[in-house]
Amino acid sequence: QFAEVHLRVTPLPDDLDPETYFTRERFEGLRSFHYDPTIRFAFVDCVSGGSVPNQFIPAVEKGVRDRLEQGIFAGYPMQGFAVSLFFGKDHPVDSNETAFRMAASHCLDEICRKANPALLEPVVHLSITAPGDCVGDISSDLSGRRGRIEGIDTTDTGMSQIDARAPLSEISGYARALSGITGGQGLYTLEFSHYEMAPPQVMHRVLEAAKG
Repeated sequence: QFAEVHLRVTPLPDDLDPETYFTRERFEGLRSFHYDPTIRFAFVDCVSGGSVPNQFIPAVEKGVRDRLEQGIFAGYPMQGFAVSLFFGKDHPVDSNETAFRMAASHCLDEICRKANPALLEPVVHLSITAPGDCVGDISSDLSGRRGRIEGIDTTDTGMSQIDARAPLSEISGYARALSGITGGQGLYTLEFSHYEMAPPQVMHRVLEAAKG
């Protein structure tokens, strides 16, 4: 089987308007694009001169998405970038959809491994209600969990309402810790906020665990 693809990988900003971001000024030769906002990923068709026949371009996108889902770090999926197909070659006899799908997957894998990719970790938003005299201890505990306080208000009952963010991996056992700090008077809720780049020590720990 024969297929050759040339891909370009571009990081995407967190908040973008697809209709104004994907332009020919930014993506030379742009013909079309598919944008998935849930994972901030775009496949961009920039093929010119028929170097990749139109019937094989969907297979290239499938191959890219295959690698996107498989990832290159410990099986974690990838997000936050655009992949542009801008050149390729085919053979009148030996080319088919499978060949182009595999070529695209291997190509993206090779590119990403050379691009110093980062491992992302989920960050959660914490809403904590606790006595005012416990705020200092709560702040110290969150700091030790790589968390940060973003705001403190006083409720009608005189309790402190604390808004904070912290990596999800550091919140294990937080209910017990908060209860100990507040003498059982603290409550909290959490919800997913966003992804952030994991620090080197966390990335190393996760990758070593995956190897095992």
